[in-house]
Amino acid sequence: MLLKLSLTGIKGRLKDYIVLFSGLIMASAIFYMFEALATNKSFVSSNSPIRMASIIFQIGSVLLGIITLVYIIYANNFLMSMRRRDYGMFMMLGAKGRKIAQLIAAETLVIGMAATLVGTVLGIGLTRIISNLLLSQMDIQVKQFSPFYLPAVIVTVVFFMVLFVMAAGVNQYQLLKTPVLQLLHNDQQPNHVSQNKLGQLVQIVLSLIFLTIGYTMLINVATYQIAGLVVALVTIVLGTYFLFNAFFGWMLRLLKGNQYIRNRGLNNFTLAQLRFRIKDYTKMLALVAMLFALALGAITVGIGYQSEIPAMAKTMAPYDVVLNQPNPQARQLAKNLTGVKATANYDVKEDAQTVYYRATQLKKNPIMAVQYSNDRAKGIKPVQLKTLQKGNVAALQAIQVPSQFSKDVKVVTDAEFSQIASGTIPIKTYRVKDFMANLSVIKKIHTQQVIANPELAKGQGALMDGSKYVNYQMANGMFSGLEFMGFFLGIAFLAMLASCLMFKILSGAASDVKRYTMLAKIGTRRSLLKQSIAKEIGVLFCLPGIVGSIHVLFGLQLFKQIMLNPYQNLWLPFTIFMILYVGYYWVTTWLYQGIVLKTVTQ
Repeated sequence: MLLKLSLTGIKGRLKDYIVLFSGLIMASAIFYMFEALATNKSFVSSNSPIRMASIIFQIGSVLLGIITLVYIIYANNFLMSMRRRDYGMFMMLGAKGRKIAQLIAAETLVIGMAATLVGTVLGIGLTRIISNLLLSQMDIQVKQFSPFYLPAVIVTVVFFMVLFVMAAGVNQYQLLKTPVLQLLHNDQQPNHVSQNKLGQLVQIVLSLIFLTIGYTMLINVATYQIAGLVVALVTIVLGTYFLFNAFFGWMLRLLKGNQYIRNRGLNNFTLAQLRFRIKDYTKMLALVAMLFALALGAITVGIGYQSEIPAMAKTMAPYDVVLNQPNPQARQLAKNLTGVKATANYDVKEDAQTVYYRATQLKKNPIMAVQYSNDRAKGIKPVQLKTLQKGNVAALQAIQVPSQFSKDVKVVTDAEFSQIASGTIPIKTYRVKDFMANLSVIKKIHTQQVIANPELAKGQGALMDGSKYVNYQMANGMFSGLEFMGFFLGIAFLAMLASCLMFKILSGAASDVKRYTMLAKIGTRRSLLKQSIAKEIGVLFCLPGIVGSIHVLFGLQLFKQIMLNPYQNLWLPFTIFMILYVGYYWVTTWLYQGIVLKTVTQ
């Protein structure tokens, strides 16, 4: 009988349970996606681009575990908020507390186990899709990677089962310690918002001071270094907390005091709701803002490295392609280059000690070199012929092969050049508009160059190869692991944190049913009630999102020392963030309206 009543209760709230079940599925899928990478030591150790970020994988695994724990707590609170009154009714009808506790444990474990298994299967599919997409975008080949990785499956299942067993124990304890009347009338408990104007003013001032100090430290991180990072972390966390605990409440009070704003529609009611919500959700909103900043920052930096890698390669080599002693295949492939904006031809002769260049050719087509200022590349400029003749020949290495680096260089007239007995070596340089658009062709040309010049393939010769493609490979190897990790971890954090905020808001929906029912009874249109809910939830989503985004904009200052432009293509990660965030906002609003307006007629 008890089981039948329980199933009837679940059926009556089927929509809410589907959302809870779907959220848990996504949580376990995201967790598996990450663990499939983080726990696969063979994959990490056998791939140099990913191996660069092995420590980040380990740290990310711990962080993801923590945020998953927070997520399960809020999802569990949402489950209990839906069923607390039902359990109270069962006990009023004579059911024993222990039986109800067993029923709670069974519901929690069954939902958890089913969601974990389905989520793991979904995670395997998503891992294949997303990893293939990212790896193709990053132009790296990986070994020993499979979307299905048994240790990751075991870690995911065991981790979530431990969490759900803990959640079931907490639910049982709360039920047995809570009086029946409190279970029945839990949604009627009074809500008090304490007001201390002096304390609020002090917190507002402190929030602005702390955030100013934190942002200043981030902007001047090169000066303050580690100490500045520590100070920034502490002050920004404190500033964010005081911002939600006092500043936003003060702003809402100002809006509520404005007669024009207060008297429009249900604004007076909505503002009153928000003042309580923000005060009650202070810790949650501050945590979400900080972790959203970390997640969005990870995505921003990860995507930023994708555009940074070719830019870094450009600062190390002035030419996109150099054909020095090419074979016929390399010459033929060069014809497939697109967007060629400049070419130059040079005739070279060499003997055992010297490499000879024609002055007329160098004057007509000066050697290009990367110019630096304050250790930063400032563009590509021609090298004056007189500079080369003074013996400063480092720029010539851009068109040489390693065997020529150690030889002397002489710039001679055409007449002197023709008298040199050795054969002429043709060199041709290419500069294209878009290196990445020609990457596949350039890769093939480089392969042929290695075949024609075996010294480029191994030993010291490979290290001395200064072509743009080799520099691109080096930068890709160093930073693609960070790009991979940043995107993967950032998306996981954003999805889970948005879910935490959603379940936190939904867990308080039951207490609002009577308020909205009362408004409906006095004649308030359903459309106005929906607007009020949309505004209230919109503010709760927007505030941490805005604060977190501002944190990211200042936090990117940290990467100025290791990235050419950390703010490049900033619109892309923010667009991903907005799409995900708006999706969770829409789902939360729809569910909240379904809960509180269930009994409200049109």
